[in-house]
Amino acid sequence: MKIAIGSGKGGTGKTTFALNLAYAAAELEDNVRLLDCDVEAPDCNLFLSREPEVTKDVTVKVPKVDATKCTGCGICGKECRYNALAVVKNNVMIFQELCHSCGVCVNVCPEGAFTEVDRPVGIVERSDNTEPFGFARGLLNIGEVLTTRVIDAVKECCDPEGLNIIDCPPGTSCPAVEAFSGSDVVILVTEPTPFGLSDLQLAVNLTVRLGLASGIVINKSDGVDKIITDYAERAGVPVIGRIPFKREYAEAYSEGKILVEEFPELKSGFVDMLRAAGKLTAIAQLEPERISMTSGYGDLKPGSAATHKELTVLSGKGGTGKTTVSSAFAELADDKVMVDADVDAANLHLLMNSLTVSEKDFSGGKRAVINYDTCIGCGACAEACRFGGIICSGDGRCEVSDLTCEGCGLCEHICPVNAISSDDKHTGKLRRSVGKAGPLVHARLANGEDNSGKLVAQVRKLAAQTADELKYPLLLTDGPPGAGCPVIASITGSDAIVIVTEPTVSGLHDLGRIVALIKHFGLGARVIINKADLNPDKAGEIKAFAADQGVDVIADIPFDENVVKALKAGKGALSVEGPVADSIRAAWETVSKTLLD
Repeated sequence: MKIAIGSGKGGTGKTTFALNLAYAAAELEDNVRLLDCDVEAPDCNLFLSREPEVTKDVTVKVPKVDATKCTGCGICGKECRYNALAVVKNNVMIFQELCHSCGVCVNVCPEGAFTEVDRPVGIVERSDNTEPFGFARGLLNIGEVLTTRVIDAVKECCDPEGLNIIDCPPGTSCPAVEAFSGSDVVILVTEPTPFGLSDLQLAVNLTVRLGLASGIVINKSDGVDKIITDYAERAGVPVIGRIPFKREYAEAYSEGKILVEEFPELKSGFVDMLRAAGKLTAIAQLEPERISMTSGYGDLKPGSAATHKELTVLSGKGGTGKTTVSSAFAELADDKVMVDADVDAANLHLLMNSLTVSEKDFSGGKRAVINYDTCIGCGACAEACRFGGIICSGDGRCEVSDLTCEGCGLCEHICPVNAISSDDKHTGKLRRSVGKAGPLVHARLANGEDNSGKLVAQVRKLAAQTADELKYPLLLTDGPPGAGCPVIASITGSDAIVIVTEPTVSGLHDLGRIVALIKHFGLGARVIINKADLNPDKAGEIKAFAADQGVDVIADIPFDENVVKALKAGKGALSVEGPVADSIRAAWETVSKTLLD
């Protein structure tokens, strides 16, 4: 059996749940494996005291050109849909980081000048020690974008005869699809907040689209959780368990401890959730999206700035308080355009109480289309496709898979009767909204789609246009989690970066990943430690790491349960006066002085 653990967005406790479910399952089952497929920021290994026994490179095929055969005709560059090839003065330039390994260039070159070589994009580490369970994880190389290739390699470590628990990436885009696919059931971990509900709806819709059974676990539960239970009843997705909200649980997590071992009273609950997962069934109805519209920007007054600067807030991984800090900065800043670049699961508009002013469709790629009047059902397209984008049935009929077709165009070149063409593929919506703190530009990536990096770039472009129209001096960007393609798209050209982390073993690990990414692109950053007093020792380690990397720590934000309650009510951190609000105000003063003065 394969149980995928998803969340819609990071920070809900997905990894915590996956780890503790594996420990509980190991007391009932002999063959249990935990697979960490959150390859941009894998953290499960931080809670397991073991070294990998097998390490394997994950490679992709990239083109190599033979200059003695190449005539510089330019066909390869023209046909590459990922801009990974360019022909300049009859010389072929290959940008390997952009290559999707589709094979088009090899097939279209009239001189046969291309071959393919292996290029590593990540690794898979595996431990076959079954005490208490087997374990494998993937790790995407810094600066790479082919997340799904590493996820697929991790899933090859599944035990076909055992119970496999898959810790999946956050969000509802291509990496989540790859991790969910082939699972018997998906458990969605959420929290009882407006943001948790918004992200849960996206995740449930994805499981419906994939035809997978799903159930809900409510983390940080207050025992009532009406905001989640009302939706669960409406959608027909059962709540199979709850994990109570207690500070001591958060402190244990920060030290890398396993909850079911530290708090034995939790073990029976995890066992019950495991048994309930085996009884889940799929639902067939998608939840319709509801958005609130308004007619314009209202009483906003134009500024006087001739140019604008951009501040990007990142986290390395979800759940550190990135959006909480971003929304608080938005309340403190004057004359700014807010940008929600977390297009997989945008929810800054919830804290800003924003209404949509306008929206337009976004097409981030192509999709193959088969002309069945011409198709002879030979299957050459399906055989050549490297993404499983075309599926041929036994009767010779070939169909395009919406979820796996990458629109590379190889099938068009392969088809012997020219029965395949390409159409633009609708992959999301761009939105401009207005709320209590001003204008907001955000987006909604369609469930299961790729190209979120392209959509992030379009969000930032529209935000820049909005700032120019209003003559505002600042773009304030709430960035995506992780360290992959969307994050890369959100930081290119940014004037300042703030990283929000927390004093946990995973917080320190993820901070290291995002700092490495930022340095890879020659950028600098500042750090804010959220919930700093949960684990002062770990906060000290973060400060030591930051000092070693030449990164300033500009704020220690304390933990305050009243802020948690405010967020559950849809209010920002500044609504609770005290040390948290004071720390955020001080951090904003530090950032704004250097950015805007």
